[in-house]
Amino acid sequence: MKYGVSQMKDWAYLTKMTGDESFTVTQVKLDSNGIAINGEFELPPLAQLLFDDQVFVAAFVKCHGSIKQMEKHFGVSYPTIKSRLNKIAGKLDFVDIQTSSGLIDRSEILDQIEQGELSVNEAINIIKKGDKNE
Repeated sequence: MKYGVSQMKDWAYLTKMTGDESFTVTQVKLDSNGIAINGEFELPPLAQLLFDDQVFVAAFVKCHGSIKQMEKHFGVSYPTIKSRLNKIAGKLDFVDIQTSSGLIDRSEILDQIEQGELSVNEAINIIKKGDKNE
């Protein structure tokens, strides 16, 4: 289902108005046949994000998780993308990802080299230390 500009503006306004406050939807109406269901419906966690964060998550999925593509799309730096992802991830506690402090994300290290945040020698040392801990 594609949303029109009007629906996106309404949703953007609603999420901005409610901010981080939780709210409950009390009616669901099926546009195709006019049937309405009343009750209390909690929104799924992704729908509880601010509209701008929902757009950011959708863009991230469309970019197949490529931070490099996100940088180009939004015109911001790697650290800005990572910071925004971390902020959003903190709001999505319905998914619990356990990470081991001994495991090294080599693709992240390569990204940091590419961004000039790490030298090749620093990256080698990090990987060597990580390999010894595994």
